[in-house]
Amino acid sequence: MRQETKDTRGTVRELLRRIAEGDHDGAADLFAEPVDWRLSWPEEGCPQVPWIRPRSSRAEVADHFRVLEAHHVPELNGTSVDRVLVDGADAVVLGEIAQTARGSGTAYRSPFALHLTVEDGLITRYHIYEDSLTVAGALATASP
Repeated sequence: MRQETKDTRGTVRELLRRIAEGDHDGAADLFAEPVDWRLSWPEEGCPQVPWIRPRSSRAEVADHFRVLEAHHVPELNGTSVDRVLVDGADAVVLGEIAQTARGSGTAYRSPFALHLTVEDGLITRYHIYEDSLTVAGALATASP
């Protein structure tokens, strides 16, 4: 296994571990500044989903995970990772989001794909693709 692939896989595993543990600052520490950040939403975002907005710094990344958690019931999170594919500096994480909106109590599920790039041990790209219509629908009546 190439060293670059090994480093990418290790960084991705560590990111997933920190996210699962709710270590927002620790997760953000794994990101480069600036980071190429993209979520599968329209440029203008979605008012019911406040964590969807442009990000580029570690502080903004930590805020993303904090706001995401504030709008969900962490004890009911059933998000799972099915596969992590690594090719050099790039990784793709495939899985299913299973969350419950805090304000409405609405549970939802969505497949997701997360494209990451790791350079010098830091994440330089974070692009996530999910069913944004399902997420917005679950959050439409929710508030933290």
